[in-house]
Amino acid sequence: MLKLNERLLKIDTARRIIQFLSFLLFCGTIFGLATIPLMLPVMWTLGTSQKTVGDAFAALQWMLYDLVFPWIPLASFLIAAVLLGRALCGWVCPFGFVQDILEFVKRKHKDFPERTHQSMLYVKYLVLGVAVFVSVTLSASLALGVGRQYERALGIFAPAPFNVLSPADTLFAVVPRLISDLRYAVLTKSFWEILGEASTASVILWVRFLILFGVLALVVYVPRAWCKYLCPHGAALAFLNHFSFLGLKRDPVKCTKADCRLCVEACPMKVRILDMPWEKFTDPECIYCLKCVDACPTKAIKPKAP
Repeated sequence: MLKLNERLLKIDTARRIIQFLSFLLFCGTIFGLATIPLMLPVMWTLGTSQKTVGDAFAALQWMLYDLVFPWIPLASFLIAAVLLGRALCGWVCPFGFVQDILEFVKRKHKDFPERTHQSMLYVKYLVLGVAVFVSVTLSASLALGVGRQYERALGIFAPAPFNVLSPADTLFAVVPRLISDLRYAVLTKSFWEILGEASTASVILWVRFLILFGVLALVVYVPRAWCKYLCPHGAALAFLNHFSFLGLKRDPVKCTKADCRLCVEACPMKVRILDMPWEKFTDPECIYCLKCVDACPTKAIKPKAP
């Protein structure tokens, strides 16, 4: 009973409850909730009408394509980063919630060697850079009246280059739509007709599923691998996290740094907590899940703001 009470009192328990409630809010229209005029820098989708909150990065791409300056998505990233750093990644993001659930599939997790890990941290900046470059250059060329060939060359990638292959879009929009279509097809078509349609599905659809299954398989073995290495939302917030009011601090009296690495081992983002300043640190990779706070036996780590 004592161990159960200790688990329930942990910050991580509260975080998972908030993640679950946030996920229900994001899917709120299914339960009759009205759409909220709010965009957040989290991995979600604009590919379904059954949503209450918008994906700021997806909206940014679409607005650039429509030749509208993306004030609201940019403000969403800036305000969230300055006030909360990457806390939305750890507490609110629907795809982050999925990754945390998949942690329970395996008890023992693996991780990349330190040198490989440090190199792969830059991949998400590459993903962000390519998506923004394509969106901005297409928007500029369309505004100048010379971008129609560029648009045709991009094809379905033109409106939102990242979201075409985004695993979140596939999981939260494409999969539910296909399940709905399959249920209808089972009632109206023969097995061979359904099989024939599946065999002629677009290459992009199969690529989407390949990426989704690859990412989900990876996060089973490497916790929060998408957040660490591939997420463009995380890349933008990581860059802005340096200016965050929210941070963490370590008490130099309570911290038994020489004999204990429990906080580092608990961190899913591999933040080098023991190498950070005592008073306050805002590491770009920290998602403020506060697992380090729970893991510290001397309670030496605490959130700090500003």
